[in-house]
Amino acid sequence: MGLLLAFAGRYGYHGDELYFVAAGRNLAWGYADQPPLLPALAGLMDTLFPGSVVGLRAPAILLTGLGVVVSALIAREFGGRWRAQTMAAAAYACSPHLLAGSGHILATHMVDAVLWTVLTWLVVRWTRLRSRGRPDDRLLLFAGLVTAVAMQVKFLVPFFWVVLAVAALAVGPRDLLRRPMLWAGAGIAALATVPTLIWQASNGWPQLEMDRIVAGEASFAGGRLTFLPMALEQAGMAVGAAFVLWGGWRLLRSPHLRPYRFLGWTVLGVTLVFLVNSGRPYYVAGLFALCFAAASADIERRLPARSWAWRTAIPIYAASAAFAIQGLPVTPLTYYADKPYHPMQMALEEFGWPEFVDDVASTYRALPPEQRARTTVVTETYWHAAAIDRFGPDRGLPEAFSTGRGAWYFGMPPEDASTTLFVGWKRGELRRHFSDVQWVSTVDNGHRVPNVTQGMPIFLCEGRRQSWAESWPELRHMSFRA
Repeated sequence: MGLLLAFAGRYGYHGDELYFVAAGRNLAWGYADQPPLLPALAGLMDTLFPGSVVGLRAPAILLTGLGVVVSALIAREFGGRWRAQTMAAAAYACSPHLLAGSGHILATHMVDAVLWTVLTWLVVRWTRLRSRGRPDDRLLLFAGLVTAVAMQVKFLVPFFWVVLAVAALAVGPRDLLRRPMLWAGAGIAALATVPTLIWQASNGWPQLEMDRIVAGEASFAGGRLTFLPMALEQAGMAVGAAFVLWGGWRLLRSPHLRPYRFLGWTVLGVTLVFLVNSGRPYYVAGLFALCFAAASADIERRLPARSWAWRTAIPIYAASAAFAIQGLPVTPLTYYADKPYHPMQMALEEFGWPEFVDDVASTYRALPPEQRARTTVVTETYWHAAAIDRFGPDRGLPEAFSTGRGAWYFGMPPEDASTTLFVGWKRGELRRHFSDVQWVSTVDNGHRVPNVTQGMPIFLCEGRRQSWAESWPELRHMSFRA
């Protein structure tokens, strides 16, 4: 947690975080690309700590610490003593995804992974107590409550429960599905999800369109061929990847973990579901802690307390930690100057937002006063509209609108805005809606650092061919770059 806190404000907001804050100012029961919890949380943190990147990320830091602790608790449920608990906790802390990819920023996949970790702990604890003849069904009710919260973050957790139910029916414990508390928890989760489902239905189920976009992005990035290698890389080089593989295998084969065999099949089944559906590799990150804990408990059981292998683990963990820390914004920005753009360097999307808004503001101020008074700002992506929402008022910019994803639903420009500053790449499509489209400026972050914003064109568009009410639906898109 101290490491995350130290680097929390090194660069700045990530584009997703800016969007969450903007969405939090447009509270709704649902959004085109997610349920409502993250925008509400981001809006709350921005209210408590206005303009503070560190304050916004405080929940991510705390939840990552919670994930580390719960990993140790799962190892304890598996019979692991302090060595196993320490190994499991350290594996979680050394995971590039759980540390840098999730714990460093406030994001849906961060909250979702921690909630899945808590969920697996509850299921493992219920299974252990049941195997000893004293099941505590309140744990299943708590699991339903955690599921209800997870459904407000992402719509992924039902896959976990469906696969788990099939696994329990196939290999036991079959009586899990006959527990009234389980179904009471399921009812709570279902009722809690009704408002966001109503929002989705009222708006044409954009989440389904978003799922197709995600599948398309996965195909572009290598799709099914790269899913497993990327998931293992995100679990952690050396320790994490090895523990995921070994822990999953031991859940299936170890006689000491026999009561939990259905969870091994759950890990395998959920991974297969997301692989077949072209999901993102980090969708399985919520199962990492379960595998870390199973591997740690099994290794502790196999190795004598005085074995030399315990000493060799220290440099291995150190190497894993060093690899994970590279995902944090530790590298000076000058290192990235003039290098090719790479979409996986997500830390670079935390840089350049004030400079981007400065460029838009200077272009806006360069307009004649009478033209400026009837000019609106529209961006292609939701990140850029959110950046203007955050930094624009201090620079004299009007409210920005976006044609992209959830931001499209926040509203369209006023009809009396006859001139548009459009920030984005789709010049050809703009000509369908405006008779005069001029490239007037280019975004420059001033450090020659390649990210999604660097080099983005700014167009001055006049002569609108339709009303905004007519053209706004045609400009809508769910891809990150149309």
